[in-house]
Amino acid sequence: MVKAYELQGLSRTELLKQLDELRGELSSLRVAQVTGGTPAKLAKIKEVRKSIARVLTTYNTTRKNSLRVEFKNAKYQPLDLRPKYTRAMRRRLTPSQAANTTLRQRKKAAHNPARKYAVKA
Repeated sequence: MVKAYELQGLSRTELLKQLDELRGELSSLRVAQVTGGTPAKLAKIKEVRKSIARVLTTYNTTRKNSLRVEFKNAKYQPLDLRPKYTRAMRRRLTPSQAANTTLRQRKKAAHNPARKYAVKA
């Protein structure tokens, strides 16, 4: 069984090599399952599948992290590297857009300031 911390330091080619080995082992175990293999081999199928998932997870996360570094200061980022938020939050105005006012709004604010009232205490 492969441990996740053992995979962290491996390079891309080593991870792919490990993945091929695990997939080959899984296919041989599946053949043993069909031909009526020992219970130990049948139980090992689950472990191999989990190991394949660990290798793929490590491979994908390292790949995505390297892409994040590559696109760090780019004007546009791939969609899967952008922050998810919610649909409404992605579509709302930016703070600078929301703060913009039209000429008419500026004139109205200048000519009609907010009224000040003297309140009796």
